[in-house]
Amino acid sequence: MAMEQRKKIHPHKFTLWVGIGSLLMMFAGLTSAYIVKRNQANWQTFDLPPFFWYSTVAIVLSSVTVYLAEKAFKQRLMKKYRSLIIATLVLGVLFIVFQVLGFQQLWAKQITLTTNVSYSFMYVIVCLHAAHVIGGLIALFVLFAKAFNSKIRNYNSVPVELTSTYWHFVDILWIYLLIFLIMIR
Repeated sequence: MAMEQRKKIHPHKFTLWVGIGSLLMMFAGLTSAYIVKRNQANWQTFDLPPFFWYSTVAIVLSSVTVYLAEKAFKQRLMKKYRSLIIATLVLGVLFIVFQVLGFQQLWAKQITLTTNVSYSFMYVIVCLHAAHVIGGLIALFVLFAKAFNSKIRNYNSVPVELTSTYWHFVDILWIYLLIFLIMIR
C-alpha cells in the first residue's frame, strides 16, 4: 500500500502538467500559424532586438537559481533558499525589463503590432510568453513572502517544486520561441 502511494503523482503536480501541456499546444498552434502565414506576399522579415538576447541570459540564469533554491529548500537551508528566491525574482523581473526594452527597439524601427502581419505574430507570441512569465513571477513572489514570514514554519516542498517546474517550463519555452523566431524569419 505504501509503495502504491509513492507512485502516485500529487494532484497539484498533475494539474500543472496538464496546464503545461495546454500551453504547449497553444504555442505550437501559434508557431504553426506563423509558418503557414509567412508564405503571404506581404510578409516582412525582421531582426530580433539585442535586448531579447539579454533577456535570454536573464531567464536561463533564473532557471539555475530556482533549481538551486528548490535544492536548498529541501535541505532546509532557509537562508540560502531566501537569497536564491530573491535572485530568481530579480532575474525574472530583469527578463521582463529586457523584453520591454527590446520592444522599444522594435518600435524605434517602426516594427509595431499593426504594421505587418509578421510583426503581429511576433508580438502576440512574445507577449503571451511574457504574460506567463509574469504569472511565474507572482508564484515566486508568494514563495518569497512565505520564506520571510516568521510565523509560518511549513516545509512542504510541493509549492516550491511546482513553481520551479513552471519556471523551467517558461525558460525552455522562451528558448524554443527565440530559436523559432530566428530560424523561421
